[in-house]
Amino acid sequence: MKLDIPFLQLPVSFDATVLASEIEALGESAWRPHPLGYPGNDALALVSVDGDPASDAVRGPMRPTPYLLRCPYLLQTLHAIGAVWGRSRLMRLSGQAEVTPHVDVNYYWREHMRVHVPIVTQPSVRFYCGDADIHMAAGECWIFDTWRLHRVLNDADRPRIHLVADTVGGNGFWQLLRRARPYDRSSPQWQAERFQPLAGPAALPDFETSNLPLVMTPWEIRDHLVFLIEEGVPGAEMDAFAQLVTQFIRLWHALWAKYGEAHAGWLDYSQLRGDFEKNLARFEPLVLRNGIPLVNAVRAIVLKCLLSEQVSGPDIEQRDRPRS
Repeated sequence: MKLDIPFLQLPVSFDATVLASEIEALGESAWRPHPLGYPGNDALALVSVDGDPASDAVRGPMRPTPYLLRCPYLLQTLHAIGAVWGRSRLMRLSGQAEVTPHVDVNYYWREHMRVHVPIVTQPSVRFYCGDADIHMAAGECWIFDTWRLHRVLNDADRPRIHLVADTVGGNGFWQLLRRARPYDRSSPQWQAERFQPLAGPAALPDFETSNLPLVMTPWEIRDHLVFLIEEGVPGAEMDAFAQLVTQFIRLWHALWAKYGEAHAGWLDYSQLRGDFEKNLARFEPLVLRNGIPLVNAVRAIVLKCLLSEQVSGPDIEQRDRPRS
């Protein structure tokens, strides 16, 4: 999700030592290589589609995995943040490894925020986002702007482990966000509330059930494409793209009025989608302000998810790098 500033610290903190002990008890076999195969990056699924610890999908009902259910304080941590949780994992970055520079460009990340709670870390681990960089200390709780170019560098020998939990928000979360601290401001009055482990069974937090549309509505399409136009560099070609977008939305709206989500309209929807994609070819040179090609973003955020049956593959997560 695009934010106004690179990093925000939420006013909650957690006991990283207790979290680390729960993770260690899960064993090494619980970890899997990162789904996109990045060297030195692996993950342990906590919330996934149907609670399947082997799933990396972001489409479908999200439920706790058996690993999360074995970790009461991890459950309490998610519950304390007060969000509706999508795919969430423990992310481990080996010593002398990095998360390479990228922007999260896809439908899922258009509205999802990524919450980080560092569990195993050291002061030399740096998180870079745009022109800013910070160290997220153990037990703190952060969100950041995934629409900016970002990367993580672990220049130590010890692995870094973060809870990395994805959400569109929730009542408790928005209350915390209103009291969040921008990374570059400090105040003696600001402090994070410490949540210690509680005895007894842990309450389950809320999980996503719906996260991708069956057929994207014209209003949602307009929201995404207007966002991308506003993120573009003004000029004659961007004006021409805006005209193409207006025509496409009007035609899609007419089909929506005729069919709604009915399967009878999917052939017409698919044909219109194909025509729109063909007309995008002339705009391949256009680049957004974050350095990502405009057409790449249109394909990832809109075209790929217009119809649910056209969303292919186990994972629609997409990382993009600025055009050099």
